Amino acid sequence: MLLFLAIILVVAWIGGFAVFHVAGGLIHLLLLFAIASFIFHLITGRSSAT
Repeated sequence: MLLFLAIILVVAWIGGFAVFHVAGGLIHLLLLFAIASFIFHLITGRSSAT
């Protein structure tokens, strides 16, 4: 789930950076959140629901 969220945020960042260059600060915050969620996903790994 976090990996999917990270991918969506990176795509939104790339699209926003290409289309809305004016809102650069918010777009870079999206990138930072995507990287943080991806790293969190790598650290925690996939847990089995039993």
